[in-house]
Amino acid sequence: MKCVVRPFAKSGLMPAMAFILTVGLAATAAAQIGRQTREHTVLQSAGLNRQPATSQPPAPNAVTIEVVDGQRIITANGIPDHLIGTFPNSGNPNAVRPQSHRYVLNANPVETANRVEARGRAFGVAVNGVVFDPGAAEWFKGERGPWQYEPLSGAVPLGVDANNAHVQPDGSYHYHGLPVGLLNQLGVSRDKHSPLVGWAADGFPIYAQYGHVNPQDAASPIIEHRSGYVLKEGAREAVAGQRLRSETPTGFYDGTFVADYTYVPGHGTLDECNGIVTVTPEFPEGTYAYFLTTDWPVIPRCFASSPSKDFAKGPGNRGARPGGRPSGGGPGGGRPGGPPPQR
Repeated sequence: MKCVVRPFAKSGLMPAMAFILTVGLAATAAAQIGRQTREHTVLQSAGLNRQPATSQPPAPNAVTIEVVDGQRIITANGIPDHLIGTFPNSGNPNAVRPQSHRYVLNANPVETANRVEARGRAFGVAVNGVVFDPGAAEWFKGERGPWQYEPLSGAVPLGVDANNAHVQPDGSYHYHGLPVGLLNQLGVSRDKHSPLVGWAADGFPIYAQYGHVNPQDAASPIIEHRSGYVLKEGAREAVAGQRLRSETPTGFYDGTFVADYTYVPGHGTLDECNGIVTVTPEFPEGTYAYFLTTDWPVIPRCFASSPSKDFAKGPGNRGARPGGRPSGGGPGGGRPGGPPPQR
């Protein structure tokens, strides 16, 4: 299988496509595992049309983050403190409603050699209490498996707003990509290291886009981190784990499906989970940290340590595979996460 690096269509801070590593990283699409799947036959994406974020949220933002006895406890109502799209809309019939989120994370996680698939779990939670949940319960011809539609490709209209977010049937507003409104509030800039953006389900910090060119030197220049994922080249073929009688969508790899992409070790600055061991403002001694990226996967699709069960979204969750990585290389070892900042 050949691979090709293709430029992303630029639309705000977020590209219009995304991908994944075969069936192993079917990611948080299984987050909506209890819902009956819809049948789609779209083969190529014409791009994503985002709803403008011009509406006030239906309630004030409420979030608390505290560290107690080695656990980071996050409670939130899931309502952002930035403008959002109008919901319901033509692509999403759900209204935003306050939630009762409570997440208990390891405040001192340790990176392991095994990578843990994000399948069946949300990836994490932003500092404003809104969940990062990149997958969608949309599959080619409704058959759960590797041919899962990427929400930000635009192939299936999902009513995504300018924050790359939309709403679950229970009223939960959640991010599928770069949370533009939040990043603007936090002052994310290419001129400085990203501020803390959130916490992953395994307890490691989440940053956005910008970090040090030398991850061990806080005085080194700032770069935009790039993922190591690229579009496959040519016509789609069956992937590992695909059922023998299931149908492979025709057409060429363009990011319509998460399986349109593959990880190439060394292509970007980050490992297969969009992470790196680095110094950060909150962790001057260094930590494993995730970065949201402009290019796919934007929000990571796997974990470097064991995720909290509080982020599980349904039955059938799976942990690390023996010997474990979803694909490609990436650092192993047992580096601790460092002292836990409070936010």
